[in-house]
Amino acid sequence: MVVQSKTRAKEILQRRLGSIPALRQSSVDSQEFTKWYRDTRVAIENIFGQDSRQLREFSRVNYNPIVITFGRNSDSEYRNVYIEGLESAEATLRSMIDEIDEYWPDNNQAQNSSAIPEIQKQTNTSQVFIIHGRDIGTTNTVARFLEKLDLTPIILKEQPDRGRTIIEKFEEHAQVDFAIALFTPDDLGGLDGGNQQHRARQNVIFEFGYFIGKYGRDRTRALVKGDIEIPSDYSGVIYIPMDDSNGWQTALVGELKSEGFGVDANRLFE
Repeated sequence: MVVQSKTRAKEILQRRLGSIPALRQSSVDSQEFTKWYRDTRVAIENIFGQDSRQLREFSRVNYNPIVITFGRNSDSEYRNVYIEGLESAEATLRSMIDEIDEYWPDNNQAQNSSAIPEIQKQTNTSQVFIIHGRDIGTTNTVARFLEKLDLTPIILKEQPDRGRTIIEKFEEHAQVDFAIALFTPDDLGGLDGGNQQHRARQNVIFEFGYFIGKYGRDRTRALVKGDIEIPSDYSGVIYIPMDDSNGWQTALVGELKSEGFGVDANRLFE
């Protein structure tokens, strides 16, 4: 891979940064924002690399409300989160420009990836938090799957309590590289007087929302087992069905690779 020169890289990011003020008059659903977001991702990918930390940081910026409850959001809430997202994107791009200015060598020629400063190289990631309910069998299956890929599954109940509250324990062990939520049919619920549907445990919904809000959808995936209700605020987002043929394993390997994990699917057959 060939990356841009220091001067050229800064110019590209400055242009993406300069487009943000005009976006404040648009919305997350506008064509202007869609084009800017895609163009900025392409720019960062060409400067730092497809699996770079910088691209993941930009992808984590959220422009839509992350709602754990099932209520509706007002227009002002959507607007506020959108503006806050643009401000976060602006700060992230400015930080990238400062990083280039501080750490890239001073030259005016494109450099081979072997010459990229160490700070730009992909970070080896390994810890994956498993959000689960009462289906311990499925939890163990996913944990063993991750271990075969040389990843470290983090299951909260397996970690020592050390006199802490549940939320304190959760916050400490939530400092991971990726999260997988297991939507298993553990509970029944629905509208008062209406039809009851299988759904995931409340702790799964809560923790799933926490990880999306903290790390973004790109570092959080849902595995769905059986015919269960999906949270309304997550409708439309593609999830991975846990089929009997274990096709979910291949799908999840692909998702992990897309987020910079150096996993080898051949390890599953050893």
